[in-house]
Amino acid sequence: MKFLDQAKIYVRSGDGGAGAVSFRREKYIEFGGPDGGDGGRGGDVYVECVDGLNTLIDFRFHQHFKAKTGMHGMGRNRTGAKGDDVVLRVPVGTEILEDDNDTVLADMTTVGERLLLMKGGNGGFGNAHFKSSTNQAPRHANPGLPGEEKWIWLRLKLIADAGLVGLPNAGKSTFLAAVSAARPKIADYPFTTLHPNLGVVEIDGRGFVIADIPGLIEGAHDGVGLGDRFLGHVERTRTLLHLVDGTQEDPGEAYRVIRGELAAYGNGLDEKREVVALSKVDALDPETREARAAELEKASGQKPVLLSSASGENVERTLRMIQRAIDGDREEEANMVPHLPSEPWRP
Repeated sequence: MKFLDQAKIYVRSGDGGAGAVSFRREKYIEFGGPDGGDGGRGGDVYVECVDGLNTLIDFRFHQHFKAKTGMHGMGRNRTGAKGDDVVLRVPVGTEILEDDNDTVLADMTTVGERLLLMKGGNGGFGNAHFKSSTNQAPRHANPGLPGEEKWIWLRLKLIADAGLVGLPNAGKSTFLAAVSAARPKIADYPFTTLHPNLGVVEIDGRGFVIADIPGLIEGAHDGVGLGDRFLGHVERTRTLLHLVDGTQEDPGEAYRVIRGELAAYGNGLDEKREVVALSKVDALDPETREARAAELEKASGQKPVLLSSASGENVERTLRMIQRAIDGDREEEANMVPHLPSEPWRP
């Protein structure tokens, strides 16, 4: 299935049905008079978060969604039926934004979550509604109210526990393939990864989800290269694994470039817990390893893990460090939640 993380669609709720103008005239019925029923309400537009989806590809080929118009009222005081609703089924982690692609209307993060996006128009009153002591034969009815319409954006941000960041060809996809059942494309040229990949990792009887995003380059926050479009997929992660290619000449500068892009993007990416790893160390001799690890440690302020996904060196150690960082973030989040007193307060 092709990955699509952004889509623009048109949605419209249904118009209300018109009220009816009708009179009851029967030979042996003593009381006649108006009996036009009210129109039915137009269909609503809902957004529902469902399980089993991980892309917005369904909205690539179907971009217009219109709820049905309510049925018109009929004689004998029959009210029109409500128009059929439209339900947009989206994957977990989908944001709904206004046409400006900036104003967030909702953030769907839980399976089963359901949002009423637009209400259908009210049905019009039939002429029976207008009967009074001074107007016993009204000959008018109300039309139904129109529904709402707008263009909206759907933006998917994958929900994962850890995210992989780094320059192109830093070894992110190789690491993901080594620790999970995911099979991302791997090649010896930049920008091999063109869309995010998810993998489920198990270590010491526990599991977590890791996301691999396309490589970043300097100026990505301004749209250079693949731009910052995919950084939204690591916004929800608890920690980052920052991979730096050990075979390049200046690993410290490579680290600073990515950190600068995370800070420029904002949304707290540069404040997340981070595990730093010098990758592809199987291609380095011992002296070069030490020198480049020292450069990276000086730039990052922490001792990097010497990692080789190809040979398996320190792969399990890296996973345990990621798991500890995830646990630390969860503990910190739990401590931030205010605890209610065990007994209710009394005056």
